[in-house]
Amino acid sequence: MHKTVKTFLRLAVAAVMAMGFGKAYAFHSGGVAECGGCHSMHEPADTALGKLLIAQDVSSTCANAECHGAPSAGSYHILTPDSVMPAGTPPRQFTPGGDFGWLHKTYTFTVRGTVNVEQGQEHGHNIIAADLGYVVDTSNPTAPGGTFASANLACNSCHDQHGQARRNGSALGTIVFPAVGTNVGPIVGSGSYNTSKGMTAANPLPAGQSVGVYRLLRARPDVLSLSANVAFTGVPAAVAPGTYNREESQTQTRVSYGVSATNGHVAWGTWCATCHTGMHSTGNYVHPIDQSMSRLLTNYNNYVSSGDLTGGFTGDHLNQGPFLSLAPFAKNTADYPTLATFAAAGANTVTTLSGPSDGDQVNCLSCHRAHASAFPFGLRWQMEGEFITVADTATGLVPIWPGTDNGAPVQFARGRTEVEQRAGYYNRAATVFGVYNRVLCNKCHAKD
Repeated sequence: MHKTVKTFLRLAVAAVMAMGFGKAYAFHSGGVAECGGCHSMHEPADTALGKLLIAQDVSSTCANAECHGAPSAGSYHILTPDSVMPAGTPPRQFTPGGDFGWLHKTYTFTVRGTVNVEQGQEHGHNIIAADLGYVVDTSNPTAPGGTFASANLACNSCHDQHGQARRNGSALGTIVFPAVGTNVGPIVGSGSYNTSKGMTAANPLPAGQSVGVYRLLRARPDVLSLSANVAFTGVPAAVAPGTYNREESQTQTRVSYGVSATNGHVAWGTWCATCHTGMHSTGNYVHPIDQSMSRLLTNYNNYVSSGDLTGGFTGDHLNQGPFLSLAPFAKNTADYPTLATFAAAGANTVTTLSGPSDGDQVNCLSCHRAHASAFPFGLRWQMEGEFITVADTATGLVPIWPGTDNGAPVQFARGRTEVEQRAGYYNRAATVFGVYNRVLCNKCHAKD
């Protein structure tokens, strides 16, 4: 029997057995996973790497069709296979981090007589997954603003596949690692969700036990990071809703990002700057990160769309509160149970759709998706023209997403069909915004 088939059957049986005992545990469960799910002792495929992987490389192992890459939408899938997204059709995953499938969507269009080619590799982090056709970024030999070699970029550049970092304590705030001569407590589950142990009084974390760090993010120097001349010094704080891979045509998904520089935590900008050292707040790139939004609170909390700063958001199903998942922010806390109260998918409450307050911060993820997006630089919205919506051709009054198939100006459609453009905004209706809505920098800056 082929090793891939054996792996699939083994994981399927494990899932059924777990459900039979009343609880289905995730494959990673907050820490190191089943060894045989990624490694093959006697039939490895990574003959060049020599790590006994079941695929040619790390990212191919992570994003194969049995794990994080799949044609079906939902759950932990973060990469849509090319076979189900032909020209004019978008990727299918809607995780907060985005779908790596956008890296394989190249657009060609002509504006004012000039042919423009927007390469798929411009849409996010170019992980190298040879089995899936994902190759090194040909435009950036190193991470923009840093020295990390693009040829080394893989899923485990940012995530610790063995997940040794853990959190414990009533606030889940102290990050610890196992070490010879110490007893730090076993990881009993994920620490990424508002349903994780320790997030609520009704679901406490027993003494002597731990949960994993958010998304198994890298938290300390190791062989991989040091070989690329970078060293992580901690992890940022965040809590996601239990359901997070979903379109937002009816309701929003809110990941609750936090602020901390204590107990093994770092601010989000500091963590990203491990590779992108010179991108912001230094040198020629001066947009502030990890700084208070105090001067922008009124703008953010009252912005509806271009020209409309009435606040309240009473006329639309997505905007019953100021929060917008296309422009999230970090709450001024690293207390995980507190962060968990803001994390939600589809729950339109005063808390989950609340805007920033004094001390809350802008961070890298306020504008970018961590994996990839429909737009250049992994941005959450289209920045290559002044308008993200245009008017329908029939009346000129109804907002639509610009597409090559609906008569929109080419400079705003930029080679995308309407369905691709809408997917970039996680399938929101264009009527969430107004006709000729300008770019969403204005959610904070309100210059439109």
